[in-house]
Amino acid sequence: EPTVRTELMEQIPHIAIFLQESRPKFPTAFFEYLMPIVVRYLTDVNNQVRKASQEALLILLEQDLVAQSDIENKVCPILLDLSAPDSDDEYKVEAVNIICKMSSMLSRTTVEHMLLPRFCELCSDGKLFQVRKICAANFGDICNAVGQEATERLLIPKFFELCSDSVWGMRKACAECFMAVSYTTSPEVRRSKLSPLFISLISDTCRWVRQAAFQSLGPFISTFANPSSAGLYIREDGTLSIRPSAQDVNSNSCQPSNNITLMSSSANAA
Repeated sequence: EPTVRTELMEQIPHIAIFLQESRPKFPTAFFEYLMPIVVRYLTDVNNQVRKASQEALLILLEQDLVAQSDIENKVCPILLDLSAPDSDDEYKVEAVNIICKMSSMLSRTTVEHMLLPRFCELCSDGKLFQVRKICAANFGDICNAVGQEATERLLIPKFFELCSDSVWGMRKACAECFMAVSYTTSPEVRRSKLSPLFISLISDTCRWVRQAAFQSLGPFISTFANPSSAGLYIREDGTLSIRPSAQDVNSNSCQPSNNITLMSSSANAA
């Protein structure tokens, strides 16, 4: 029964945590028995079972309960199969969604070598606009996961494609994550490539795209500031924040805080 499999998936993270805490007694139970079930249910015929399996996998990754070898040898291969060009549409949409969500939980090397090539392919998926929409909405997170070099070499060309997509929702998603993408690039790329691209979005024919671009204008401008003098930095939750100066820290604690937080595009997209 699908309901039984769904319920089982919901219990997997709790069992995994128990086994981790009792590892001397059950050193290999999770890797031998539970992890194969999670991976198998990613391809279950029932939608609810797959969704429960995806949620369980993300919790396990977030809690750092999955071994690196399992990630590279079991999890990534099945996601690459599900997101292949000839894969079923529903499976492909689910696979690209989980690839984007798990990218921030994996090592940079794993993301760059195993998942980034497929992500770049999916950005140009001409069959399903839903796939391109997910890629656009999570573009800033992928850039942050792989770093500046891979972003400028592989991702920026794809970002240009998505920013000129015929579907206005794609361009709107790009405008919303513009700050997160800009933050990952060098000042030269920011000035010579991203600035003209942003102008095209702020001048878009669709008012929803223009509105999203105007909302991202301040955060995008902030990426041009010198972090050492302005104190700007990106938090783990995807928000742009300003570190208080030493003078502010030493001032009277009863004074209002000078911290300012701006929601980044990647946080809005989530």
